[in-house]
Amino acid sequence: MRRGAIFIHGSGELARRLSRAGLIDRYHLLVFPVLLGTGKRVFPSGVPGEQKLVVRESEAYGNGVVKVIYDVVR
Repeated sequence: MRRGAIFIHGSGELARRLSRAGLIDRYHLLVFPVLLGTGKRVFPSGVPGEQKLVVRESEAYGNGVVKVIYDVVR
């Protein structure tokens, strides 16, 4: 069954819950070149299970931001 796309912006907790339920097929991530030292992790350690990802696409922009698209391997 094909499901429609859902885009989540800024809700890490919702993304983690959907991931644990096996409902995420692809991640579109923007990595900004800023070191904060602390903060919430995208993929927190200590979460049961492991998700294998494969890079589908990546692109670096002139401002240092990197876009990476990962497919979830099932």
